[in-house]
Amino acid sequence: MHPIIGVTAQQKMAISSNGELESQVVGHTYTDSVLRAGGLPVVLPPLPEADVPALIDRLDGIVFTGGGDIEPWRYGEEPHESIRKTNTGRDEFELALAREARKRRMPVLAICRGIQIFNVAFGGTLYQDIPSMLGSADHMMKGETVFDGHQRVTVESDSFIAKAIGSTDLCVNSIHHQAIKDLAPGYRPVAWSECGIIEGIQHEDDEWPLLAVQWHPEFLSEAGDEASRNLFAAFVDSVNVSRLAAAGTNRSEAQISPS
Repeated sequence: MHPIIGVTAQQKMAISSNGELESQVVGHTYTDSVLRAGGLPVVLPPLPEADVPALIDRLDGIVFTGGGDIEPWRYGEEPHESIRKTNTGRDEFELALAREARKRRMPVLAICRGIQIFNVAFGGTLYQDIPSMLGSADHMMKGETVFDGHQRVTVESDSFIAKAIGSTDLCVNSIHHQAIKDLAPGYRPVAWSECGIIEGIQHEDDEWPLLAVQWHPEFLSEAGDEASRNLFAAFVDSVNVSRLAAAGTNRSEAQISPS
């Protein structure tokens, strides 16, 4: 049986039979990439925090997707004038989802906003606007250019990311105006752009298969990029390993439980 992979949704207006309707949306590039790697994607709309444990009970892994900015008050800052597309419900849901995934060591692939969610969830902060704060304008691609790599990223050789993609030198896309500033305790940076921005992280707990990147491998995967497809494949592989380990534990517990 293929593993069930939750894919977080973002709120956008969509065309319906009654005109525009606010909807929970996931780009097909995410779900296509999960399917291609052997997982079964299911869309995760924002739910109340109290429902997160019951939801995650039914999942084998989670993809945290890109989208709007995280509300700055959540990491102790006033909003920069560039802040856009914040959503309180999505923030609350995904922060709770991230904390529950960490508690359970659930396999995760966190993309763009996703890497930022994990940083904020555990006490880190963000650069609210890279162009005005760091002087770099190389991180915001648009249109068809999102399917092509243009930015060099160096990856630590012993990291989960390098082992997943089979390389320490990448050319990636870049569709973000925010990035990690202060890294949350317990995490370590494992990938960087040429201008020094953190492009990948993992947890110091090597038993937790967290793959977290600032770029968008789902677009590159759609265009046939081998490294990006390897990243999704490695994520789904980690899900399958986790499922087998859980099944073995459950069998052992059943064997020693009193009749």
